Amino acid sequence: MPEKGRSIFKSRHCDSTNILDSLELSTRTYIMEMKIKNHEIHLISDLRVETVDMDKNVENVIQPNKEYFTCDICGEIFYQKLLLKIHFQTHKKGKSYSCYVCHKGFSQKNNLNQHLRTHTNEKPFSCDVCHKSFSQKTNLNQHLRTHTNEKPFSCDVCHRGFTQKVSLNQHLRTHTNEKPFSCDVCHRGFSQKVSLNQHLRTHTNERPFSCDVCHKSFSQKISLNRHLPTDTNEKPFSCDVCHKGFSEKSNFNWHLQTHTNKKLFSCDVCHKDFSEKSNFNRHLRTHTKEKPFSCDVCQKGFALKGTLNQHLRTHTNEKPFSCDVCHKSFSQKTNLNQHLRTHTNEKPFSCDMCHKGFALKGNLNQHLRTHINEKPFSCDMCHKSFSQKSLLNRHLPNHTNEKPFSCDVCQKGFALKGTLNQHLRTHTNEKPFSCDVCHKSFSQKSHLNSHLRTHTNEKPFSCDMCHKGFTHKGDLYRHLRTHTNEKPFSCDVCQKGFALKFTLNQHLRTHTNEKPFSCDVCHKSFALKGNLNQHLRRHTNEKPFSFDVCL
Repeated sequence: MPEKGRSIFKSRHCDSTNILDSLELSTRTYIMEMKIKNHEIHLISDLRVETVDMDKNVENVIQPNKEYFTCDICGEIFYQKLLLKIHFQTHKKGKSYSCYVCHKGFSQKNNLNQHLRTHTNEKPFSCDVCHKSFSQKTNLNQHLRTHTNEKPFSCDVCHRGFTQKVSLNQHLRTHTNEKPFSCDVCHRGFSQKVSLNQHLRTHTNERPFSCDVCHKSFSQKISLNRHLPTDTNEKPFSCDVCHKGFSEKSNFNWHLQTHTNKKLFSCDVCHKDFSEKSNFNRHLRTHTKEKPFSCDVCQKGFALKGTLNQHLRTHTNEKPFSCDVCHKSFSQKTNLNQHLRTHTNEKPFSCDMCHKGFALKGNLNQHLRTHINEKPFSCDMCHKSFSQKSLLNRHLPNHTNEKPFSCDVCQKGFALKGTLNQHLRTHTNEKPFSCDVCHKSFSQKSHLNSHLRTHTNEKPFSCDMCHKGFTHKGDLYRHLRTHTNEKPFSCDVCQKGFALKFTLNQHLRTHTNEKPFSCDVCHKSFALKGNLNQHLRRHTNEKPFSFDVCL
């Protein structure tokens, strides 16, 4: 009959039934061998042991000072109750082999041995081609297929081939839209466990992958890999035809097709050809209007998985792409590439008519409409047409008078977020856009572009009636009203009409007696900026206008 508070423990190393002696012997054995051979008994510095009853299978062993817990089935000992509970599940599931490091259970001894290499970082299997090492033979076999290009697992739906069975299973979920992995925080579903793990870092802001060169951290390994060539300037993938180098293999593969011009897939609707099956499938959705990928937050549908992923960042505010020059972050790689041209001043897109260069293809397309006067974007309410979608979006709030974006400083409302951002610079006096010729700074990019024409004397906007040229499109519109005598802006108080919105705003101050322009010298206020400028000359005695007769 055992003593109260103690239990009979049969050692696996000797015939001793004393648990303290057995544990001490196990400790010495482990230190001597320095190998993972005994997974049954945990190494404990204090040899007092206590267990708690769990499902009537764990027997109590009590010592006075400190609690320890032992499994009644296999005798394994733990110093935390939670670890014992985790371990006990291995017996229920028929997993009798447990990892002494993380307590994960395995049904077979060889599976445990493979798992232990994840802790020891042992990689005994090596590739004869590139000498890369692996901890498991199966991983080596999978890797070898990257050299032989063997893809033994194929999809029954689209016939795409895969080197691994697990990759095929993950791919099949793109057809079934199955998302078995769910986020406990926002309940968003994922088709792959790795995608869920990456997503969880958006909640925890965890960035476990760090650059050894600049110590910048990333939430995903792929983001780190993309970043590394920016520090090392390494371009391991080189084109044999033109010798151009690439830091990423995917970009290298895309580039190769520019030389071969090989296009295997043809659209039956518009007969457009494609070199890749994935691009062909994406194109087909432009005809079918199919949008199989939907946002779990706002239910908006997308034709492409990549477009959905980009959209999701508008909800999470994730910006994984960062500029190495000014450290500005972007949600999309294309936006980063476009931004980089502001530093290099690269303008790869040029107009065939006037040879003007542009950093963005979209800006070139917008510019071409100034030559052909094309206005493809029309307002459904007043049928006014615009050459750019952004101009139409700016116009639409004029009908609804909706101003959802307000300034935190002066509470002024704005219809567009971009207009609010521009307005905020009037409070901060931030002028991030600078002229390379005279170094004058501007708060808005459009103002800089307009200013640049004062150096080039470019006047791209001309009047169809009198052929007068203008540097700004707004100046052309204002000029046209001198021909039509149109006054679209009227005062709500006295109904007086004005050709310009600016003139209406000035007029309104005659009713409100508002004088927003103040003299820094005598603090006298004025309703118009021009009147303030005239007044300031009284203090400076400046006389900029001369009379030719008196000279």
